[in-house]
Amino acid sequence: MQRFETVLGTKKPVIAMVHLGALPGTPLHDNERGLEGLVEAARADLTALQAAEVDAIMFGNENDRPYEFHVDTASTATMAYVIGQLRDQIAVPFGVNVLWDPRSTIALAAATGAAFCREIFTGTYASDMGHWAPDAGSALRYRKQLGRDDLLMLYNVNAEFADSLDRRPLPDRARSAVFSSIPDAVLVSGQITGEAAKMEDLEAVKAVLPDIPVLANTGVKHDTVAEVMRVANGCIVGSSLKVDGDTWNAVDPDRARDFMDRAKAAR
Repeated sequence: MQRFETVLGTKKPVIAMVHLGALPGTPLHDNERGLEGLVEAARADLTALQAAEVDAIMFGNENDRPYEFHVDTASTATMAYVIGQLRDQIAVPFGVNVLWDPRSTIALAAATGAAFCREIFTGTYASDMGHWAPDAGSALRYRKQLGRDDLLMLYNVNAEFADSLDRRPLPDRARSAVFSSIPDAVLVSGQITGEAAKMEDLEAVKAVLPDIPVLANTGVKHDTVAEVMRVANGCIVGSSLKVDGDTWNAVDPDRARDFMDRAKAAR
């Protein structure tokens, strides 16, 4: 818990998403806007989020649909390029997430100097992308090889776009993952991006992991952030901060500021 608080700078951080535009080679990539279009959009979102005084930023490739388990090297390289272009403007701790590829996520963190990363590192799932079986052992050994023992590991323990083939209750899976696979924090999600995690799931996981940070990973809204912060050790938020609350829109500075005002009051 102490290391988590030291890296994020607060006991209950709000980690805000910078959703990069679709990367080169992916179906939705805008060839006309190109790399500079990706940088421009990311810079605008970063500026708005930092002005709203979020506690941390996470860069992710949510627009790279259909998602893959093993992303192309160009995707990771492009994310590193975009983050590199913004690096001197990032004033808060930042993290990365390359959907849904643990090794690429860790490689990107090492290349950019990210303080933390998020991914699905444990479990077995039936998903929109097919059979999903990540390997936490390989991922953490790769972190070791890259000399990033300091990299904070955030484990999403109930995958979006998927159903767990492990029929143990979620709290049991979360407790087991902490014992076997040594995450620094555990994340609880809804079924898809922007959909809220069930409060009963959040409460049940926190009940069995009182000494491990447990965060709400998806779907935290302006009118639910106070309730979430009562239970969780923070949240990751993207869609709620966007224009009209739409995942695929740009960050709305007013919505972001209002959300942070509520989060600060709640904690």
